[in-house]
Amino acid sequence: YTWAIKLLNVVIPPHAIRGQNAKLRCNYDMEGDKLYSIKWYRNGHEFYRFIPTDNPKTTIFNGNGINVDEHKSTETEIILRNVDLSTTGQFRCEISGEAPLFQTAYSEAIMAVVDLPDEGPIISGGFPRYNIGDKVNVNCTSFRSKPAAKLKWYINGEQADKVFVKTYEVTEDNDGLETSTLGLRFKVREKHFKNGDLKLKCTATIATIYWKSNEESVQGVRTQSALASESRTLRNSGTGEYFAIDITHDTSSSPSSLSSRRITSHHLPMDG
Repeated sequence: YTWAIKLLNVVIPPHAIRGQNAKLRCNYDMEGDKLYSIKWYRNGHEFYRFIPTDNPKTTIFNGNGINVDEHKSTETEIILRNVDLSTTGQFRCEISGEAPLFQTAYSEAIMAVVDLPDEGPIISGGFPRYNIGDKVNVNCTSFRSKPAAKLKWYINGEQADKVFVKTYEVTEDNDGLETSTLGLRFKVREKHFKNGDLKLKCTATIATIYWKSNEESVQGVRTQSALASESRTLRNSGTGEYFAIDITHDTSSSPSSLSSRRITSHHLPMDG
């Protein structure tokens, strides 16, 4: 009969957030063999060693972004405290059996530490009102993260056509954090108001752990004559109706919590 050490449940998270703790797990079954050691490596450098026959049983090598919580860590679960960008690397759990076979089983994976933006994406360059035929020229910016957030524009819920999107190079600050910007350029058409308003939304994502959005809602609504003097109006040549277009802002981390202000619909009094 040949013994074979089995790794049952190895968890090396693909991402960890800067400043938080990370949990690494390595469960095993010795399959009748006797445990000699459990070792953890980052980029080939050992940082944790558990040998039950040693005294003390545990040896920790901290430094270079590795800070093991020796009180909360166990032979099967490692807690890395206050991870930093320098913690990023390829992590390896290695289980070894006793003589005479000295069997070894291991598993490895990359864990990348990310620094999330302090706030959601910012939309800039928009005007309070647009007439049909006006050009929209806005930017969406996600500031200071690592890696840079990936940005997307949506017009009325549909991802903007590539011809309307302007890509800028990612900029890097002195501390290595990155800022990404994506522009949106298009001419306002009547079709944009077929549902009464024009919604411009920008989303910022980092891997699967960060999603934030910002939306501006430009509304085309019939207005009362009392409001006509304080609103820019435009005339629909097809129907003779006047419209006022107003804008509201909403910043949200949830796509379901968008809100906007609506004005009651009225016809303007017509001359002649």
